[in-house]
Amino acid sequence: MNRADLIKKFDKQARWYEKRRIQQAQKEWRQKLLYFARGNVLEVAVGAGANFSFYPPGVRITAVDFSPEMLKRARNAADEYGIEVEFIQSDVETLTFPPDSFDTVVSTLSLCGYEDPVGVLNRFSRWCRNDGLILLMEHGLSSNPFLSFLQKALDPLAYRLVGCHQNRDMMNLIRSSDLVVEKVESHWAGVVHLVWAKPRK
Repeated sequence: MNRADLIKKFDKQARWYEKRRIQQAQKEWRQKLLYFARGNVLEVAVGAGANFSFYPPGVRITAVDFSPEMLKRARNAADEYGIEVEFIQSDVETLTFPPDSFDTVVSTLSLCGYEDPVGVLNRFSRWCRNDGLILLMEHGLSSNPFLSFLQKALDPLAYRLVGCHQNRDMMNLIRSSDLVVEKVESHWAGVVHLVWAKPRK
């Protein structure tokens, strides 16, 4: 799927993402993960701003998404929660920042959509300061053989409908990158992972 078609696909889903934000979907996981965010924060694939209400006070957020409709709703969320956010409309896979630009890098449910997820993770490592933290909430193949079989079978349809791969071994991808994994929590039969990591310099 070319990038323009993928952006349109996410534009069409923006209203649903906003509804999920209002419902505070995955609240427990987001709270647990984002409690550790500090300083200058980069959030990639910000969507409709589902994480905004869970950031601790005092952080400075740079939020990136390639979908203008998502960013529109994320700006509304920032206004609603009274937080200051710098928004950048860009594809993370072509985005550049100087090394060591951020104290915290956050990605929640985004690695399923990139062409080169390991390359994106390596960017996180470069952009994060030596003493910084990379916080991930990502989904992938279940540790349950039956569920993983279904995920693999349904992957072409899921990607065509929502632009999201279901068949990625997410922890293997993360461990293949330049990130140093410090802690992992896995949920939903190994489908969802919360990851606390450091950059490898």
